[in-house]
Amino acid sequence: MRALRITLILLVVLGGLFVLADRVAVGFAEDEAADRIKSTEGLTATPDVSIEGFPFLTQVVGGELDDVKIGIKDYEASTGGTGSSADTIRIDDLDAEMHGVAFSGDYSSATANSATGTASISYAELLKAAKPEPVDVGFGIKTQVTGLSDGGDGKVKVAVEVTVPGSKAAKTLSVLSSVTVSGDTVKVHADSLPKLGVQLAEGRIRSITDFQQKIEQLPGGIKLDKVEAAPDGVEISVKGSDVRLVG
Repeated sequence: MRALRITLILLVVLGGLFVLADRVAVGFAEDEAADRIKSTEGLTATPDVSIEGFPFLTQVVGGELDDVKIGIKDYEASTGGTGSSADTIRIDDLDAEMHGVAFSGDYSSATANSATGTASISYAELLKAAKPEPVDVGFGIKTQVTGLSDGGDGKVKVAVEVTVPGSKAAKTLSVLSSVTVSGDTVKVHADSLPKLGVQLAEGRIRSITDFQQKIEQLPGGIKLDKVEAAPDGVEISVKGSDVRLVG
């Protein structure tokens, strides 16, 4: 009985040491991965990296991690242009979960079999995609999109400032718009057009109310999937396959 107790105690101690070693190893790997992702993506801040699953060491021996979660607070995505600050758009709280992450023997590269995630774009940031200056849509009427907000039921409320010749002050109208994703582009399309008091071609009015924002070069090559209006901005779902984390 005494020998059995000693054996059990040794097993418990060894098990505890293994768990401790496993947690130390995964913590080191998470820090190393975060630094490499920061360097690969050119981030200004170190992302959060969490390697899921236990034990970690047996996953390392197999050369593939089950799941890796990555969180990037602020990410400057490309809009496809060149030469100005308007050529990027800030993506907030980009959280992605990578599945089946295979890595090279020297850990210089890592690729996820698939990835899913979420992110958001503030209304102030999305507003930059609208025309920045008032536009004459006909008969001297000048219009400009001045604000975006949550319209409820998955819609975006678009505030349109209208200045009519001879009037003392501009007035603000609002329209509810649908927001969708087409490829790498977020599109805002008015469900109905504001009443300006005169007959104008629909295309002229939509040249103001409708706009779009291209979003390219997301981390690892993940792509836009879906978008929906939310209280503080638009929420985006992303997905991808063969997503390269580092290397």
